[in-house]
Amino acid sequence: METRPAPEISYDAALAAFEWLIELGATDPIGDAPVNRYDLVTPEPAPAAPPPPAETRAPRPAPVLVPVDTVDPVAVARGLAARAMTLEDLRAAILGFDHCPLKLGARNTVFSDGNPKARVMLIGEAPGKDEDAQGKPFVGRAGQLLDRMLAAVGLDRAAPDPATAVYITNVMPWRPPGNREPEAAEIAMMGPFLARHVELVDPDLIVLMGNTACAAALNARGITRLRGTWAQAFGRPALPTLHPANLLRTPINKRLVWADLLELRAKLNAL
Repeated sequence: METRPAPEISYDAALAAFEWLIELGATDPIGDAPVNRYDLVTPEPAPAAPPPPAETRAPRPAPVLVPVDTVDPVAVARGLAARAMTLEDLRAAILGFDHCPLKLGARNTVFSDGNPKARVMLIGEAPGKDEDAQGKPFVGRAGQLLDRMLAAVGLDRAAPDPATAVYITNVMPWRPPGNREPEAAEIAMMGPFLARHVELVDPDLIVLMGNTACAAALNARGITRLRGTWAQAFGRPALPTLHPANLLRTPINKRLVWADLLELRAKLNAL
């Protein structure tokens, strides 16, 4: 049988045939053999997972719950403060009190400054950076402003005469991180020490500087509302006023504190 050679196809004929296939939708080359896309392909089943290995370790014992003794820091502080018969005893009691977390981050315990026989006791909020470094209350910019304002009404923390002296302490003896306001729980646990501090100094008058001092002594906040009005704290007349740090931020408030200091001076003169 004679085999005839395949006829040659011109370029134009081949291109026309290719365009005809594209018009029919045959755009995906697959292979030499036709593919029936209507046939469903059954996937092969996945091999079964091997069984888990047998447990060879001994089972862990059940955890044992150990009861933890709960300590009431306020009760501990109350007991320590009650046993303090002198200011040195009270300082030692505060140094030995380990239930306030602020103590861990403080450089120094800031106890007090001034004349303990003074007629006026000033209670601030908490130490700042300078106070924490030096271990004394009100030695930074706010303290320097306070000294000038006290001098204007004839008072001085360094005066030996109780009639013209002042005694200064804070609600918190340790600096809060970032100079934040002390939390309610921190104020509560240091409250018994502050109350005993007032009893041992026995001042005629108390000046409460700032919200924290009012919260500790009066169980009240809102210093702009409380300031300038006499109240009772620890069984003594107490005058709330703005903290000197507030005056550094808002100098216009100096006139308010000046009015409070004049009220303090008048009260001292009347006693």
